[in-house]
Amino acid sequence: MSVRKFLLPVNSTASAEAALQAGLLLARMWNAHLEVLHVQSDTREIAPFAGEGLSGALIEDMMTATEREGGVRTRELQEMFLSATQTAGVQVGAAHRGASEPSACFTTLVGREEQLVAHKARLADLTIVPHPLAGEDVAAAEALHAVLFDSGRPVLLAPVVPPASIGKRIAIAWNGTAYAASALASVMPFVRQAQAVRILVSEDYNRPGPGGQEVREYISHHGVEADLATFSAIDKNTGAGMLAAAQEFGADLMSMGAYSTASRLRQLILGGTTRHVLENAQISVLMNR
Repeated sequence: MSVRKFLLPVNSTASAEAALQAGLLLARMWNAHLEVLHVQSDTREIAPFAGEGLSGALIEDMMTATEREGGVRTRELQEMFLSATQTAGVQVGAAHRGASEPSACFTTLVGREEQLVAHKARLADLTIVPHPLAGEDVAAAEALHAVLFDSGRPVLLAPVVPPASIGKRIAIAWNGTAYAASALASVMPFVRQAQAVRILVSEDYNRPGPGGQEVREYISHHGVEADLATFSAIDKNTGAGMLAAAQEFGADLMSMGAYSTASRLRQLILGGTTRHVLENAQISVLMNR
């Protein structure tokens, strides 16, 4: 079992840099293909939202300005992509069946970003998303939720700072849910190559389902011996306790089920484990639903 195709949606150079470095690191690690995707806004969608009372000429000027701005952003992202791939020694071009070296390509599409990202993610082994706090990129958060809720595939939240490694030391946050099981299945290719694996459980986080010891036994059938550790919430915040436990272990990758105990809207309003991790993780986080 291996990982052969990564997808990386990018919207701005500020947020894309660390995620691009993470994507190229993973492409080299797996001799896989990285597709960097930039979605340009469809200027035809501007007119319905421009407001009544605006002249046709003014709306046309707005569309032209949007196209110009989009073109500049695309060129900046392409230049960053070419520079990064050259530095990393990753070949630029289409992926080839049975390729034994990493490759990457840059794709530009026009339309609604959340829709196109979700569609492309359905045929990627893993979608890497820039950290929403990197460059304060709202589009990154939208892309992350699009993959989580509408692709059926896992997503990797990239750290704000380019990572030195991904998957050498893996923390598996486990609470017994189907979402946690889905994330576990997605992280297993990394687990098989890891130097150390730790399963993190907590009474504050646990839900009805298999326990941590059963996860440990399951992983052992794949030839990997993981250890088991218990963490506690910090100031009644389960996400803070989870991240602290992963940091104590020295993890460079953590897997977890996303939005498994409450709706996304409820977590956005009241806070929750997934939201805390999204806002505060310093390492790569693999999430699934």
